[in-house]
Amino acid sequence: MANTKTNPVDIQFGKFSWPITAIASITHRISAVIIWVGLGILLAGVYYASQSPEAFDQIAQFITENFMGQFVVWGLLTAFGYYCMGTMKHLIQDMGYCEDFSSGKIISWLAISLGILLSILAGIYVWV
Repeated sequence: MANTKTNPVDIQFGKFSWPITAIASITHRISAVIIWVGLGILLAGVYYASQSPEAFDQIAQFITENFMGQFVVWGLLTAFGYYCMGTMKHLIQDMGYCEDFSSGKIISWLAISLGILLSILAGIYVWV
């Protein structure tokens, strides 16, 4: 009897070149996960801040003066900004525009570029 089983193929992801459309789609999904995790952190912070005026002051001080608090706020704003850009890209494509690969690359670069711009603006907002 002949052996019909084949050994699994070792995919070397370092040699694989991801198209920009795939990168934009994957980062859109990753930003959604970050937003959901951040929403839990945000709700816990809001609950704690609503307990007393002193707790509110502690949360406000943590966000405005602590680097980790500012980093979390910046990360959430960055994820939300890129998620909005990725969603706009998907909505435009769902309407029938930019569906072929060449225009899909352009709109993917645009979404990523605008996401980076929003990330920079969020950093300026948080740290300046």
